[in-house]
Amino acid sequence: MKNNTFPLLKLPMYLASLSIILLAATLAGAQASHPLANPNAGAGNIIVQTRFGGPIFGFDIDPNGTEGLLAEGQSQPDGSVLAAIETFDQRTGQILKVITQTQTADDYVALGIFGDSTGLIEREHPLGLFNVQRTFALLNPISGRFTGRWAPPIDSNHLISQVRRADVGGNVAVYATDSALHPNPVAFGSNIAANTFSAVYSVTDRDFNFEVPPIVALDAVTNQIVMGHATLSQFIVPPQIGILDLSSGNFTKFQGHGLGQINGLAVDSTDGVVCTTTSFDAAVQFFDLATRTGTSQNLPGATESVFAGQHIEFDPVNKLFLIAQPFSSTASSGSSIQVYDIHGNFVESVDGLNFPGEFAVIPTHIALHPGQRSGFIDGPDTNVTNIQSFTY
Repeated sequence: MKNNTFPLLKLPMYLASLSIILLAATLAGAQASHPLANPNAGAGNIIVQTRFGGPIFGFDIDPNGTEGLLAEGQSQPDGSVLAAIETFDQRTGQILKVITQTQTADDYVALGIFGDSTGLIEREHPLGLFNVQRTFALLNPISGRFTGRWAPPIDSNHLISQVRRADVGGNVAVYATDSALHPNPVAFGSNIAANTFSAVYSVTDRDFNFEVPPIVALDAVTNQIVMGHATLSQFIVPPQIGILDLSSGNFTKFQGHGLGQINGLAVDSTDGVVCTTTSFDAAVQFFDLATRTGTSQNLPGATESVFAGQHIEFDPVNKLFLIAQPFSSTASSGSSIQVYDIHGNFVESVDGLNFPGEFAVIPTHIALHPGQRSGFIDGPDTNVTNIQSFTY
């Protein structure tokens, strides 16, 4: 009969060996990549350079096509501005077409691509000191010519600061600041291509209308604008998240997590999840919009506020939130994009980028092509004359 017991002298050696095996298995599990991670994630080698070498004033890519759109403006020695709207090939980075070009005092801003490949362009035409006429033209499709106007129902005192498309459907959330002596910022919804609008609602809550504008996104399922902003306080406290119902005008809010200003915000409309980033603790938060409960965690490797995340974009195909981080906490230098799933699990870092931070004239923007798990972001030139591809 076999004796299956271990000799007493061999037991410690066996336990030590078992411990090593279990530790190795634990480390292997900890180092295993997230199931949604892309082994080829990183900075791409496609650089889009403006045709005339001027700084970029807004860009976007067609999430279902092969082209992109940008505006550039280059100051000239005579005081005029060489301003142009250009399209580019996402696959090569080459400028395909100059849609329009002027050399006056006017400027263009590319506000984005919406709906079925409709580009939205803002034209700023100075009429005098502190008097600028702003009009909005449509490119439908972006590879063609100007086909109409977008006419938001606001007066000349209101300046549109954000036009944010929903992750599903063709509608957008719009936020406009007010340059009047007694400012009255407003928010509303729109379908860009159809030139239709919801009612316009004043943003009167003091937690959302002081200093910088809130960050906004559209929940397409509930038809609500979600806003993120700092709490009006003399102390560094958790921020606020507001909900504006575009059907009724009802506005409610709840306290967020993290500390300081909300720098970035994006919504997963289908699953009712909102993701935010906060300034003081370099953290990222995830909330269930139905229950208004959530969690907060530091971005990977972030130990101080310099590593705070900024703009957030949501990929509705792969269910991923992408967070722009101007000062990388996962690379030795440069910038990164930190990627999370909708449950708040860290997926991967896209390192090797270099984009300007929150103080650029046009804030850092992530433009995605979800079907290809690729996109473009500002940089690497710090003068903002180009954009760079990446994969995630």
